[in-house]
Amino acid sequence: MIRAGVVSGMRVTHESGGIDDIAAASPESQRLAVSTLVSAPDVEEAYVLSTCNRVEGYVVTADSADGRATLEAFFEGVDADAVIASDHESSLRHLLRVAAGLESVVVGEDQIIGQVRTAYEDARSGGGIGELLERAVTKAIRVGERARTETAINEGVVSLGSAATRLAATDLDLEGKTALVVGAGEMGQLAARSLADSGVDEVVVANRTVPHAEHLVDDLPVEGTAVSLEALEAVAADAEVVVAATGSADPVLEPTHLGAREQVVVDLGQPRDVRPAAGSLETVTLYDLDDIEELTAETREQRLDAARDVEAIVDAEFDHLCAQYKRARADEVIAAMYESAERLKRRELETALSRLEATDDGLTDDQREIIEAMADALVGQLLAPPTKSLREAAAEDDWATINTALQLFDPDFGDDGVVTAGARTAAVTSEASTDRDASIGALDDD
Repeated sequence: MIRAGVVSGMRVTHESGGIDDIAAASPESQRLAVSTLVSAPDVEEAYVLSTCNRVEGYVVTADSADGRATLEAFFEGVDADAVIASDHESSLRHLLRVAAGLESVVVGEDQIIGQVRTAYEDARSGGGIGELLERAVTKAIRVGERARTETAINEGVVSLGSAATRLAATDLDLEGKTALVVGAGEMGQLAARSLADSGVDEVVVANRTVPHAEHLVDDLPVEGTAVSLEALEAVAADAEVVVAATGSADPVLEPTHLGAREQVVVDLGQPRDVRPAAGSLETVTLYDLDDIEELTAETREQRLDAARDVEAIVDAEFDHLCAQYKRARADEVIAAMYESAERLKRRELETALSRLEATDDGLTDDQREIIEAMADALVGQLLAPPTKSLREAAAEDDWATINTALQLFDPDFGDDGVVTAGARTAAVTSEASTDRDASIGALDDD
């Protein structure tokens, strides 16, 4: 039976909500979240991407209303104003943009493509990846790779968090060191990830709300510890690198917290998070926003220029993905048409051959072969024009023609299989034989 599928997406990100909203949406694990989604009625496939800055869910259903209802239940408890829903094509394009780094806090950052890959593996193990999402997610990964190899989207230093790491590395070899990040907001997240990627052994995150700090350290590729701000005096003394990025109106780090060892301290707070007097300590090198703003300006503009090139890559790959889905849709309808014609041909051919063999002269093997070849040729010639028309209809989003063909040729086709304009570039599952596939042409997998 031919089945139509449509992607529905829903997300909470750093652009639509705050830390609390993202924390409320975050699942226990991506794999378990996918398993939960695919266990819902009418959900055929599912994919979940959960990071510090986003929680995104995608499902494949026969009808978009079913997908939206499932995702609304998944995001229940999250402020509705923070949740963004997307339809089939918007979801696909957004996923490509995410992997390319265009939706990141720092445009072009590298970590997101690894997170997309990990979410893909989690979705596979959770039973969520089928034909439609297989194409979509692997295409997104390809777009992310092209963005980083063919453009300058990930070159240079553009965020204050990565700039803080760069400055610290000019004064101190970060390999094997302990880093302290004060604040688990957007800036603190960027600093923590940048430090974790720089070779430090441990990242300690101090935050007013400890669960937010725990969520951040759980997402880091190195050992991490979450503590409250009340523990600052103890943990600051053990850190060689300190990055402060809170929203406090008053300094949270005092000179008495620092100076027990050689330390590089970067204050990203506005107003200041570190009491300026800490810079007079003999063992402390203190940087503030004025020191690092100049470092980020040049590469910020560079990445914005590269983003335009990445947008072009996304557009081209998105069009290719849609064309693949449309070709798949057309080939499944064509497969049903050939299957229906094949059944009719065999029935009539058997009747004719039986009658001829019942005559006095009967049929020779050569005569039987000629008649069977004629029947095959008639089917092929009769179906060639509609085959061409169906592929053109799919390419032009003429789903009325596709539906008509399904009703004419698919014996299992019913209301549940209708392809609507909302489904548009739907993926399908083929039950055609190898021989029949050879007759209608293989899909153009790239």
